[in-house]
Amino acid sequence: MLQVPAFRHEAEYWMAEPDGMTSRARMAAASGPYRSTVPPQIVGWAPDVAADLAADTEEAAAALSRFDDYARAVLGESSPSLGPMSSILLRTESTSSSQIEDLTVGARQLALAEIDQSTSDNARTVVANVRAMEAALDLADNLDTAAVLEMHRALLSGQRGREEHAGQWRDQLVWIGTSSVTPRGASHVAPQAALVPEAMEDLMAFVRRDDLPVVVQAAVAHAQFENIHPFSDGNGRTGRALVHSMLRAKRLVTSTTAPVSAGLLKDTDRYFQALTAYRDGDARPIVEQFSAASRFAASAGARLIDDLAAQLEQSRDRMAGLRPQASAWKVLPHLLSHPVLNASYLSAQVGLGAQSAQNALGQLADAGVLEERTGLRRNRVWQHPGILAVLDQFAQSLIRT
Repeated sequence: MLQVPAFRHEAEYWMAEPDGMTSRARMAAASGPYRSTVPPQIVGWAPDVAADLAADTEEAAAALSRFDDYARAVLGESSPSLGPMSSILLRTESTSSSQIEDLTVGARQLALAEIDQSTSDNARTVVANVRAMEAALDLADNLDTAAVLEMHRALLSGQRGREEHAGQWRDQLVWIGTSSVTPRGASHVAPQAALVPEAMEDLMAFVRRDDLPVVVQAAVAHAQFENIHPFSDGNGRTGRALVHSMLRAKRLVTSTTAPVSAGLLKDTDRYFQALTAYRDGDARPIVEQFSAASRFAASAGARLIDDLAAQLEQSRDRMAGLRPQASAWKVLPHLLSHPVLNASYLSAQVGLGAQSAQNALGQLADAGVLEERTGLRRNRVWQHPGILAVLDQFAQSLIRT
């Protein structure tokens, strides 16, 4: 056991409001007493970490640090063209984080959404998660409540129908349960909305401490955040973005993004059980989950880097006959972070003129690097099938146990 202050409970009374779908009998049962949680202060928490757990977290931290060193070696110092690999890891982590909440989306749909060519709401939501992750990393040196609100704003501002809640603490009660009309019988009733601002100030003061083992601190901060549930929507994804801000701020992972959410995705039942145990005063399960997720992130992330680098090398081989000045060479490194693209993207992001963009796409297609899948005369879209396959295979490997 790793003891932390437990959440208390306070008695409340709920008056259910008809939603037009719930029967009169169930509505009558929906009203009545319930208990909401009261978050403890953790800013001054002094952990007593057992030797075996300390060793486990040190091993996890070392694995993340080695992964960061490996990523740095592959991403840029020896081969500058591999720089976009960092972006694809960020997108992989954002996708994994979203999958925990059943926002599944294939690599192609995600890539299409990034060039505004997808009709999938889920894909647009995951793109918003990418933006939240980017905001989280940008704010890593200033971790306070304003930074968390900005992460949430980036997340929800791209989610249709939720824009008004973006970057705002919730002003109503939320709970985790099967009923949408009552918190009675819920597995977790979050703190009353009035308690959220103070609880988040305490949490972020804890986050800024520099005297704690990083994996332990990140796990506890994440569990505290998720149990406070400070937002009306997007709590899980914002909480996982906060984890990456902490890993960056604590200088454990500085060069890229380790797919820690992919590790948590491997066994979501144990993850949610660990959040419950934390609420009851035992942080050991969530720390163990984070240690395991960190080791998985380091191992899986390195394999993903290798697989994507291999695809880029194969593409380079296929382009061997192109003259060095060909526009296609400028496009090649961008295929890692954008395996689906169009001429507009190349003009806006790569700086190619309209004709040069078309020439580059034609050269890559002729070399067998890209495929054009729309069959249209206008609004044509090209894709790199090998990179998409690698990303989809990685997602498939994360199917929940």
